Amino acid sequence: MVAVVKKTDEWHDDRSVTAPARRFPFGPTLVATSFGAGFAPKAPGTAGTLTAIPIAWALARLGTGGFIAGTLFITLLGTWAAGAFMRATGTHDDQRIVVDEVAGYLVTLLLVPRNAITLALAFVLFRLFDIWKPGPIRWIDDHVHGGFGVMADDLAAGVVGAVFLFALDHSGVLARLAAWIHLG
Repeated sequence: MVAVVKKTDEWHDDRSVTAPARRFPFGPTLVATSFGAGFAPKAPGTAGTLTAIPIAWALARLGTGGFIAGTLFITLLGTWAAGAFMRATGTHDDQRIVVDEVAGYLVTLLLVPRNAITLALAFVLFRLFDIWKPGPIRWIDDHVHGGFGVMADDLAAGVVGAVFLFALDHSGVLARLAAWIHLG
């Protein structure tokens, strides 16, 4: 990839010269940005979480063990990719890194059956806790660094979201909601 850069100074007239554009390592970038969703100009975290929905749907077809294994795999792969992307860009927790949203969203779904209602509610709960960052989530965001640090606050937001979703499921709210919208 080559970028055209305009260079002028007092000794030269206005002319274009070529300079290499910044290259991101392909594999880590693909994973860290969740297939490019992190490059969304507005709300990249939300865009990244949206990419997690079909991933969650696919993993749910593998049963609980497959879902847990897939979540663990994405968390480990994401930790590596986030670290590599940070080293390549020289930034910490760059907003383009959204694989942490994918992993956090998947964690939100760990304790409940995965269906259309829980996928939608998990999206709302996870985004709420990820953006708000109450208590320990904020502490983790401020104090844990590196590739795992990028992932850790979103994993914590996923845990909090999972507890809320579990409570909604076991209190019967999700069943009543499903009956009300005729999905259950």
